[in-house]
Order: sequence, then structure tokens, then C-alpha cells
Amino acid sequence: MTDDELSVLTANETFYQAFATQDYAGMDALWAHGKPATCIHPGWSALVGRGAVMASWRAILRAEGMGIESSAARATIAGDAAYVLCFEGPRGEPPTLIATNIFVREDGRWRLLHHHAGPLARPPETVASGPSN
Repeated sequence: MTDDELSVLTANETFYQAFATQDYAGMDALWAHGKPATCIHPGWSALVGRGAVMASWRAILRAEGMGIESSAARATIAGDAAYVLCFEGPRGEPPTLIATNIFVREDGRWRLLHHHAGPLARPPETVASGPSN
């Protein structure tokens, strides 16, 4: 695993830790400031712009008392951008969602640019690997 992959996976885990602990300040610090953030929560329409994205997180973190965790996270690096595929679900339960988290390198740190989570068709065994391009 490369240093960048490890750093992106650490940023991804920081995202889920802020989610699980309802830490709005931590969530806010993780999202990109210099790029246009977007987010698609399960069942929601697309949120475009940092203001809309962070308003959604403020409401979610105030309302939900569930400990969401991720599993089987896998990072892919593309220069100063990266994405993580992982599963999500309530702590201690099988995951019910699959997520894509896109990060950009901003001020020397990996920051979240886009989060998209949606329902799984069936319980996962692991993130599937296919042929490399």
C-alpha cells in the first residue's frame, strides 16, 4: 500500500468517525473548501455546493444517534484526486449501503469532495476486484 493510499484511507476513516460520533466540527474540517463539494445521501437528491452539503450534515448529525461504520474500504489514487469504495451500516450490523467517497489533495491534506451512498442489492462479501486498465 502506498503512502497516499494509506492517507486517503485514514481520511475516509476520519469521515466515518465524525459521522459515528456526531462530530460536526470534525466533519466540517474534513470537507474541501476550495473545490465544489457534492453529496448524495441515500434517497436524497444531489446536494451541490459546500453550504448545502454541510447543512445536510449538520441536520443528520443532530438527528441521528446511530453509529455508522465503514468496512472493506479500498482506495484508488489518481494524482491529486482519489476515491474510496466501501460499505456502510450501523455499528455491529451487516452493511446495508455501498459508498463512494471522492477526495482531493488540498493544502497538503486529503479532503472529501463528494460522498455518495446507496442501498446494496444483497449483502457484500467484499469489494469486488476486476481487471485493471
